[in-house]
Amino acid sequence: MTMNTRDALRQSVAVELGNVLADTAILYLKTHNFHWNVTGLHFSSLHTLFEQQYQAMWLALDEIAERIRALGFPAPGTYSAFHRLSVITESEALPAPLSMVETLLKDHERVIERLQNAYALTESAADQPTLDLLVRRTEAHQKDAWMLRSTLA
Repeated sequence: MTMNTRDALRQSVAVELGNVLADTAILYLKTHNFHWNVTGLHFSSLHTLFEQQYQAMWLALDEIAERIRALGFPAPGTYSAFHRLSVITESEALPAPLSMVETLLKDHERVIERLQNAYALTESAADQPTLDLLVRRTEAHQKDAWMLRSTLA
């Protein structure tokens, strides 16, 4: 494998991680917004659940960005870049509490899909540290999705 091919693979992995970073940032903000603004019968349990989820995502942001830097590329770090790169959209209106849960569940499922796409590319690049990160992030989003899904059951 030539150095150019390795560099191109590393850059492709960094681009995929940039997408994951953007998805995580937008989902973090959306979850935090719902945490602040949830009301009603399920307030206490949803307020707590949303807080646990956004705090974990906050920590993940740094880990993802630092992995991009370790690959030798700049990490996206502006909301305009996050909006451009993310498949997650913000909620301008505040949905009802259980609609918040449904929305976040769909968003976590979309992030899981993106993580799986990033994993496939990263596997072809034989980048074990990034693969490990992607596995941990997939597990975290799957657990968050399970918690949200169980809330709706």
